[in-house]
Amino acid sequence: QVHLVESGGGLVQAGGSLRLSCVASGRAFSSFDMGWFRQAPGKEREFVAIINMSGGRTYYTDSVKGRFTISRDNAKNTVYLQMNSLKPEDTAVYYCATAKGPGTAVADFGSWGQGTQVTVSS
Repeated sequence: QVHLVESGGGLVQAGGSLRLSCVASGRAFSSFDMGWFRQAPGKEREFVAIINMSGGRTYYTDSVKGRFTISRDNAKNTVYLQMNSLKPEDTAVYYCATAKGPGTAVADFGSWGQGTQVTVSS
């Protein structure tokens, strides 16, 4: 079991930036691909980005490509999500999670953090 704690959320104006962090403890962090998801009020949790164990490969949902960057520091057991050019539609609770295998569905991920709120004002 991996324990995950997100931080870095907050209120920002449209066009602004935030960097989310997710610190892991427990089983070897570097043995997991890591993902970020988000959930807006009244909507299902949706995939945002994923990074492989080494950090050499990343993949993003179309709506954040070119604006968000996922990265990781295995020495610090931390995965990051740099979010630039934020839009009001990016408002959601953001979660990090460990991948159980291939895929970007919620069911493809195992351990989850408690989430951090991101609110983008227009």
